[in-house]
Amino acid sequence: MTRIARTRLGKTKLPKRHALSTRIWHWVNAISVVILFMSGLTISNAHRRLYWGDWGFETAQAWFVAPSFPGWATIPTRYSLAIARDYHIVFALVFGFSLLAFMLAALINGHMRRDLFARAREWSPANVWLDIKAHLRFNFEPVEGKYNILQKISYSGVVFVLLPLMVFTGMAMSPGQEAAWPWLSEIFGGRQSARSIHFICAFALVAFLIVHVLLVLVSGPIRQLRDMITGGRAK
Repeated sequence: MTRIARTRLGKTKLPKRHALSTRIWHWVNAISVVILFMSGLTISNAHRRLYWGDWGFETAQAWFVAPSFPGWATIPTRYSLAIARDYHIVFALVFGFSLLAFMLAALINGHMRRDLFARAREWSPANVWLDIKAHLRFNFEPVEGKYNILQKISYSGVVFVLLPLMVFTGMAMSPGQEAAWPWLSEIFGGRQSARSIHFICAFALVAFLIVHVLLVLVSGPIRQLRDMITGGRAK
């Protein structure tokens, strides 16, 4: 079935490269992630030690001690745990519900099946290696479709693994949710384990965003930004 739409005058109209739902979620998610990360650094500064299991407090029990993050990297810029938590809670709701809305829209409009899920033939070692070599030559254009296999793996990993983990580990750390759904923290091995996983996922997400921005810069930033604002045109 063709994706080209026809107007009443019989002229063909190419579909958008990025659906409106994708564009809205992209920018809402970007803003939410930045605010959540910066307010999360303030929360991390309040207690920089990470543990596994249900509890932990002393340095000897910690598997990792995070650095003290400077004020320019945090929200607010001065230390205030109460304000940071307010920002974190509000934008966690925006983050979670916008992710759910995007997933439903992507499922309905076919974006999930068409662009994010890799077909069986794309998983062949020869195809993956070919894509790796193309990336090393700074050639990011897919052979067919919107994304190549490496892009599908990274985007699917973020959308279906990292972002949901951020949501559910965040819920597992909440005292209110722990009282209502004690099994949620147990899934992650305890409340402190959920906090550690939350911290790891946060920095993995930031690493993805840095790489994502760098790749946009080397692959035509003006066109990429324009398409993510206006929708662009599918090839």
